Amino acid sequence: MSDAAATTGIAEEDKLRADLYDFLAALLAAPPDLRLLRKCAGLSGDGSALGRGIATLSKLAQAAVPSSVEREFNDLFIGLGRGELLPYASFYLTGFLNEKPLAQLRRDMAAASIARAENVFEPEDNIASLMEMMAGLIEGRFGAPAPVARQREFFNRHIAPWAGHFFADLEGAKGSVFYAPVGAIGRAFMAIEKEGFRLSGG
Repeated sequence: MSDAAATTGIAEEDKLRADLYDFLAALLAAPPDLRLLRKCAGLSGDGSALGRGIATLSKLAQAAVPSSVEREFNDLFIGLGRGELLPYASFYLTGFLNEKPLAQLRRDMAAASIARAENVFEPEDNIASLMEMMAGLIEGRFGAPAPVARQREFFNRHIAPWAGHFFADLEGAKGSVFYAPVGAIGRAFMAIEKEGFRLSGG
């Protein structure tokens, strides 16, 4: 077990899961700065779907500059009025923002002692926040590390119904270049998590 996993009191594989959730959250919350781009450039992947996505992202990051990736991020998620994609559970599940999925998430956040950061103003059911919440549940940022059953419940309720669809849309979006492999990584990781939770009793 690594020092990082040991200090959090969770298994190495769970630390790796949390790290990948955090990595996706960082890439989806804001345009990556030079430090994050360098981190992406230093990654290496294997022959799996997830590994191929990581390898492609690494190759693109090696040639990327923050300003160009920022333009891509803005075109995808912000735009003039709105971006090419709306990365919110409510939109994907109901066609509208700020609907029932957001209300359910807020109830579950309150029950888990998860509070929205003061400097975050967009609805909590955005994909970056949900990735960060999953990492926090795994690592125990909201109390003790969440048992698998609780992780599974949160994932199945708030992420599984739409995140795979969102990541597939991101992978194939007209404006996606740097973010196409981010979509591939997310889509593959969501499939791995869904199967892992199914095998664990979900």
